Amino acid sequence: MLPQQLPKVLFVSLLLSAMTALTACGSAPARTQASSPTYGGHVPARAHASTPTLGERAASIALQQVGVPYRYGGQSPSGFDCSGLVHYSYLRAGQSLPRTTGQLWNSTTRVGRNDLQPGDLIFFSIDGKMQHVGMYLGADRFVHAPSSGKHVTVASLRTNYYDRAFLRGGRPR
Repeated sequence: MLPQQLPKVLFVSLLLSAMTALTACGSAPARTQASSPTYGGHVPARAHASTPTLGERAASIALQQVGVPYRYGGQSPSGFDCSGLVHYSYLRAGQSLPRTTGQLWNSTTRVGRNDLQPGDLIFFSIDGKMQHVGMYLGADRFVHAPSSGKHVTVASLRTNYYDRAFLRGGRPR
C-alpha cells in the first residue's frame, strides 16, 4: 500500500515551515525532527479538491506553529504542550475539542495506523502510560509539542522511538 500523501495545502504549509526553519537556524535539525516528505513529483491525492477537510485545516494550523516553544499547560502561540497544540489547532479550524490528552483519547473514534488521515490524532505511551498526543500529517509524519525545552516540530512515526510508543490513532467526532 502506498503511504498517504498530504493535500496540496498541507504540503505547501510544510514546505514553507521547513524553509523558514532552515533559514532561521544554521544548525542541523534535532534528531526527532523529520524533513518534509518526498513526493517524487506525484501530485497529492486531494490536490484538486476545492475545500480542505476539517482535519486538513487543523493540521495546517498546527504546522504553522512549528518552532513555537513547549510550555506545560500552553495552548497559544506563546507556547504549547501536546494537547494544547491539538486543542488550539482544531479550535482555529472550527471545532472545539477537549483540552487534555485523556479527554482527547475518549472523544475520538479509533483509527488504525494504516487508515490515518491528515488531522487525525495519534496517541503515544511514554513511560508506560498514554500521555502524549500529536496530529497526523500524512506519509507517516506528525506534528507535536514534544516536551519541556523543545519546540513544536514535525516527526516521523517510522523512528524507533515513536514506532514503539505508538498506541493508536483517533479521529475527532
